[in-house]
Amino acid sequence: MFEKLFRKKSISKILQDAAKGYGDHENTLHKTLGVRDLTAFGIAAIIGAGIFSTIGKASADGGPAVIFLFIFTAVACSFAAFAYAEFASMVPVSGSAYTYSYVAFGELIAWIIGWSLIMEYSIGNITVAISWSDYFTGLLSTIKIPPLGIDGIHVPDWMTMDYLSAYNGHKHAEALLAAGKNLADLDSATALANNAWLTAPKIGGFHLVADIPALAIIILITWLIYRGMKESRNASNAMVVVKLAVILLVLAVGIFYVDTKNWNPFAPNGVSGILKGVSAVFFAYIGFDAISTTAEECKNPQRDLPRGMMWAIIICTLLYVAIALVLTGIVKSDTLAVGDPLAFVFDQIDLKLMSGIIAVSAVFAMASVLLVFQMGQPRIWMSMSRDGLLPKSFSKIHPKYKTPSFATIVVGFVVAVPSLFMNLTIVTDLCSIGTLFAFVLVCAGVLVLQNRPDVQRGKFKIPYVNSKFIVPVIFIGSIVFAFTQYGKETKAFFFNSPKTVETVNFVTSLNGEELKIVKEEIVKNSAPQIILAEKVDAESYLSALPGDRYEQFIAASKVSVEKKYESGWSLFKHKIPMWIFLIICVIITFYCITKNLSLIPVLGLISCLYMMCELGISNWIGFGIWLVVGLVVYFAYGYKHSKLASQEV
Repeated sequence: MFEKLFRKKSISKILQDAAKGYGDHENTLHKTLGVRDLTAFGIAAIIGAGIFSTIGKASADGGPAVIFLFIFTAVACSFAAFAYAEFASMVPVSGSAYTYSYVAFGELIAWIIGWSLIMEYSIGNITVAISWSDYFTGLLSTIKIPPLGIDGIHVPDWMTMDYLSAYNGHKHAEALLAAGKNLADLDSATALANNAWLTAPKIGGFHLVADIPALAIIILITWLIYRGMKESRNASNAMVVVKLAVILLVLAVGIFYVDTKNWNPFAPNGVSGILKGVSAVFFAYIGFDAISTTAEECKNPQRDLPRGMMWAIIICTLLYVAIALVLTGIVKSDTLAVGDPLAFVFDQIDLKLMSGIIAVSAVFAMASVLLVFQMGQPRIWMSMSRDGLLPKSFSKIHPKYKTPSFATIVVGFVVAVPSLFMNLTIVTDLCSIGTLFAFVLVCAGVLVLQNRPDVQRGKFKIPYVNSKFIVPVIFIGSIVFAFTQYGKETKAFFFNSPKTVETVNFVTSLNGEELKIVKEEIVKNSAPQIILAEKVDAESYLSALPGDRYEQFIAASKVSVEKKYESGWSLFKHKIPMWIFLIICVIITFYCITKNLSLIPVLGLISCLYMMCELGISNWIGFGIWLVVGLVVYFAYGYKHSKLASQEV
């Protein structure tokens, strides 16, 4: 049975099936895509929330030096892109990382990666749909037509938010209000969620909260993809033109308002400040791999797919660096921690027209990301269905539109229904960990096939650089750097030293009696002592304290130690992903020395695995549960119906 779980597909067999049209399915996909179209799809997928949203937070943390993080992340993604490009050249069929893993590792790993890709494409699209809804409702609120008496079109809050966000925001608001914060002082996100919950219509005790605009855009995009690749390509190309035109307009106008004094200091928060934006910046690059799912619709996939991926990453990196420099040059970087940094910057210099143009562009940007991701998932399922791991209907090609019609409709439902009630943070993290896991396995797959003489090579091959000496030096150098430059933090990690609980978590965990004690302690610590305990805003007071004074206050507080510090297992469990990373690094270093592994895929594997570890243990647990569900589905259906299994009989 063990051998059957890891039965592999040969590249020659895959190419024969592709040439024959996959036997049971007479209709094949239209071959309409060239390098320009693939590059446009890549830009469409990459440039979305990254440049219109997360770039602000990353710039606030890292200052103008965040450009180095964009370059570093682009290099890390390029390592993974090289691996994707080599596989796409060897196996030019739909399926992306799923098909590549089938060749390199065997059926079980291929199923696992195919199942995890649902997180990148389907669950990732839930994220994009929710974000698009935020941009769209924000744009509607700015529409003003005085002759018609329209002063902004305001959609009720309960129609623009998922159920979980509204419920959690309401509970969080209640805890903060009990801690002494005024309703008017709640942060905007919490206030919005609280209002959505309170104003929502009710059926019995159930609050009707659902993100209706997210549902609407998913239906529209699904219809467009169902109609055909040519229509999707034309829509994507048009939206990319709009996006690039607006970004170039922002650069052309913004450069005249740059004050170079704002670039000093260039890295106000040092290296640690720059690295804070790792996850936000990585989100800005997710999507370049989606174009590998269109291999069967390319005119010359072995030549064009590698070029399309690389051009997309290069163009987007140049745009990210230019935008980051302009934003941090117009205003001080510490003011950029907002959800719409481009519009915010032009508001600051009183260019309201530019802000409106940017808002419209953001709606197009998010829609194009949605289109590319929604296009990728049906093609993954189509490949899995062809292999017998999913029912035949998933690989059914529409006779007129030449698209995987049934799979496209199912994806529409899979994305639309959860977008009504799922929390944005949850789906974002699941999307990221699923994506990074795919990147890790694709890089590992290239290393597995590196020295196999029976593998049929494509036109593109990763340049070989021996990692035998380079990776061990990097590994030892990193350990030395950690202990010499960040000795206290490194020792705390290895010895699991107790850690002070963060302010918001501390305040919201307190019961009524404990909250009363903390407020009285705040009064005693205040100078002059003119405030009353019942009027104290505990969260605001403690958040305003410098780090060392906050730790002194916590140490002196009479609240139980469990509420003040994380220690033991509750602290160690958050370090498990990093321990996994360190152990795998040791193993990879050993294989680099003994097997002369290729440097580029090794660096891709390590950098993507590191970013996985930064996502936290709760995301790893969620990802693990998702994979267990996938294994149940595989053993219930896929294992028995696999085409490779029928060939063995």
